[in-house]
Amino acid sequence: MVYHSSFVDVEGISKACGCPLLPLKSHIKGPAPTSNQDRIDIVDEAITFFRANVFFRNFDLKSPADKLLIYLTFYINVALKRLEGCRTLAEGTKAIINLGLEKVPVPGESGFPFPGLFVLPQSEQEAELFRNYLKQVREETSGRLLSVAYRSNGTPNKWWLAFAKRKFMNIIVP
Repeated sequence: MVYHSSFVDVEGISKACGCPLLPLKSHIKGPAPTSNQDRIDIVDEAITFFRANVFFRNFDLKSPADKLLIYLTFYINVALKRLEGCRTLAEGTKAIINLGLEKVPVPGESGFPFPGLFVLPQSEQEAELFRNYLKQVREETSGRLLSVAYRSNGTPNKWWLAFAKRKFMNIIVP
């Protein structure tokens, strides 16, 4: 059984493209509201549930936050694919920084991995808000992923990097 997000009550949280802009425990500037450091956020959930959820080809949505969980699971898969050949934490950090510099597509643009899952933006401002939120959540996920994909001595953690070979929802990672 697939793991779902615990953020089922998204009342009062702003949305873009049908996706809630959930709070993050982040120091990175962006449109996401700030969450308490002692609370679990969507990035924590995505990393915690990744190794179980990556095995599923179908993902039924229980709440709008599951859309973001699906997106982050796919992004973690992409990031692990980039980290696969990196033998040190320094190499991995460089690969993740390069991934962060890539353009973030939004629904309706080519390269967006889940057409139909998210609502098309109604305006250019909504598209830019969603792009900035995805960029912020991707950067935060990347930073936290490095701490689990590499051990404290800078060597790769094979129990994480082995999951780079998995295809989430039958989507081939570029």
